[in-house]
Amino acid sequence: MILSSFMSGNIRNIRRIRWAVLPALTIAALLLYFSLPPLPDSFSSSPPEKHSQTWSSPSSHRPSTHPITSLIHNAEDAFSQLLSKETHDLASAAEAYRKARGRHPPPGFDSWYDVAKSHDVIMVEEFWDQIYDDLRPFWALPANQIRADARANNMVVNIKGGESEANTGWFWHTIWAKMIGTVSKYLPDMVVPCNAMDEPRLLVPWETINDYMEEEQQSRRLTATADATDVYHNWHKDDEDESVEATNAEWKDSSSMSLVREACHPDSNTRTSIGVSDGLENGTVPEHMRDGFVANYTLSTSLCHQPDLAMYHGAINQPLTASWSQKLIPLFGGSKMGVNNEILLPAPMPWSEDERFNADEGSGINWDTKEKQAIWRGTATGGRHHPTNWHQFHRHRFVYLTNGTKLRTTAGNPHDKILTSNFMHAATSPLARATQDHLAEYVSYTNDVGFTDLFCDELSENGSCWYLDNDYAVVPGIPMSQQFKYKYLPDIDGNSFSGRYRAFLLSTSLPIKATIYREWHDSRLMAWKHFVPMDNRFTDYYGILEYFRGFEGLGDSEAVPVHDEAAKKIAYDGKDWAEKVLRKEDMQIYVFRLLLEYARVCDDNRNNLGFVGDLKRD
Repeated sequence: MILSSFMSGNIRNIRRIRWAVLPALTIAALLLYFSLPPLPDSFSSSPPEKHSQTWSSPSSHRPSTHPITSLIHNAEDAFSQLLSKETHDLASAAEAYRKARGRHPPPGFDSWYDVAKSHDVIMVEEFWDQIYDDLRPFWALPANQIRADARANNMVVNIKGGESEANTGWFWHTIWAKMIGTVSKYLPDMVVPCNAMDEPRLLVPWETINDYMEEEQQSRRLTATADATDVYHNWHKDDEDESVEATNAEWKDSSSMSLVREACHPDSNTRTSIGVSDGLENGTVPEHMRDGFVANYTLSTSLCHQPDLAMYHGAINQPLTASWSQKLIPLFGGSKMGVNNEILLPAPMPWSEDERFNADEGSGINWDTKEKQAIWRGTATGGRHHPTNWHQFHRHRFVYLTNGTKLRTTAGNPHDKILTSNFMHAATSPLARATQDHLAEYVSYTNDVGFTDLFCDELSENGSCWYLDNDYAVVPGIPMSQQFKYKYLPDIDGNSFSGRYRAFLLSTSLPIKATIYREWHDSRLMAWKHFVPMDNRFTDYYGILEYFRGFEGLGDSEAVPVHDEAAKKIAYDGKDWAEKVLRKEDMQIYVFRLLLEYARVCDDNRNNLGFVGDLKRD
């Protein structure tokens, strides 16, 4: 995650601090294509469809219209439909809320709307879907139990009398407290429990969450205007029933994949599969792919239909730290997988103005003057790698497959664990023959990718690693402002989500995004309109580069057409949109609404709490 994009020296220091701080905190170790996201994996109430496609052969896979051309066109249409739902006054916003949520808006909705409009926030109700995906199951829990569980957390932000305060000095925590503090004067008293770890921690079984979701659905009603109240119950400890004990979270340090299975639908591939098999080996294609490219971005992040991601992503294979609970307790974090049950806040680093994650300098460089290459720098994080599992780590795999020398010398080698014949078939099947014939050369001159630290030996001063040194060379880091001189910006997960994604979106370069994580802003961004989605196996990466950058051809080979204007349009559209919906003001308004909803679900009188001021005016 964010920690994983630090320069090596800083990472090592943070790592040491982390292991010193976590015990002190007593935290146990160890968007329908393109439009709106479906319910999180663990919330799905109907069985997902099984894999039905197979990898196409190279000779049969050159349709008259390139798949990416169609995907871009579809995204443009879907985005126009989404914007057509924008509301422009309080009454319309409240009406859209009631239609979508089945309840009155929470008390304070009018103040929230006024503040939002004062900051020119675009009002599309779907932009706040993540809040309801996160909070819906809590309606099935007693409000006093939620409060007790919140207070029991060792890291909280206390909101009292319009002020917010973190109870620790941990840097994420204090940033969240400052973020919340920008809107706390509008909020009732409450306790906001926070996750201090990179990794998400809650994996409640699907059956439990499904029961909770059904209870929430049944509890929906529009309270009579005369019966609705706008007075929240304040979190005064003296008012609490002392007999309500905090939930025993029963933190586990077992394999994350075993718990992920239980958090998936009973009929899902992940739940029904025996062990973990390589999808590339048996020729199946995930249902989020169409003709070799990601056609449903949200589904591409799901673990429940693609259990083989355990072989392609380090955070599933062996996370850096593992501390899981199968109990539903309130816990706020910056990212989560679709199967997790945390409540999402905007991540702290984009708020912090740290230059490693926020770079105004260089972000407006003219596209036509940029290098026609992809640039990526990072450390070899993503989990706890060792000599026998590193080839199953996402960052290691990405750097490996962008190495032209490796492609030239080892691709298809039966002993190579990354560039296997099945991987190469899947990765090259969408490509023109000319690119296939000169793939190593093509990859070499279109990519500037490398690790700045192999990150296995804390005692190494040069970032080396005894079991990785034969396959990877450590390269110098490049400031983010200099990376914006390149057209293509792959964005890969670290220990959890990538902290540089927002900065990439705000640049005039093209973000190419692969992730298994979800963030607060996902329902307001559209794949193929604002960024290019990439499968977590990276089989589509060569095809993405070939489509946008083209291939000049070598020797007698034919050139492959360039779609540079299409890449430029996505990059500029993404920047323009991010400047409208990913500002700090947008984070504030998201947090404001989130905490109004959280305060209501934690209130004993929550079924009667609601904003009805617009109805009274009628």
